[in-house]
Amino acid sequence: MSEPVAGWLNESQQRVWRSYLLAKTHIEEYLDAELRQFNLSLSEYELLVRLSEAPDHTIRMGELAASVGHSRSRLTHTIKRMEQAGYVNRTSCAADGRGVQAEMTQRGFDLLQRAAPAHVDSVRRVFVDAIEPGDFTALGRAMQASLAVAN
Repeated sequence: MSEPVAGWLNESQQRVWRSYLLAKTHIEEYLDAELRQFNLSLSEYELLVRLSEAPDHTIRMGELAASVGHSRSRLTHTIKRMEQAGYVNRTSCAADGRGVQAEMTQRGFDLLQRAAPAHVDSVRRVFVDAIEPGDFTALGRAMQASLAVAN
C-alpha cells in the first residue's frame, strides 16, 4: 500500500474513523427504531430526559438546545411538534420574561416513564454490553477528549 498524502489519515486511522461513523449511524437508527413503539424519536426522547432532570421540569430553550447539541431552529421545530402532542409547553421565562422556556407536561413525564425501561435495554444491547469494560472506559475518555476540542 502507498503512504497517505501528507495530512490525510493513515489506513488505521481511516478504518477507526469509518467504523465510528458507521457505528454512530447504526446505533442512532437502532435506538430510534426501538423508540417508535412509543411514537418518539431519539431526539424527542433525549429532550424529555433533559427536561425531567431540570428543576420543575423546565429549562430555557437556549440551554436545552446546547445540552443536546441542537441548533435553536431545530430545537424549536422539535419542541413545537412535542407541544402539539401534549408532551411540553412553551412559556415566557419567569426570571426575565424575555426568554422562552420549555416545560415538560405530566403527559410527557408519563411517556418518558413508559419509554425509559425499553430505551435503557436498547442502549445496553447495542452499546454498553457490546463493548468490553476496558474498551468502554477508554471510549468514555476518548469521547470526553474529543468533546473538549469540539467545544
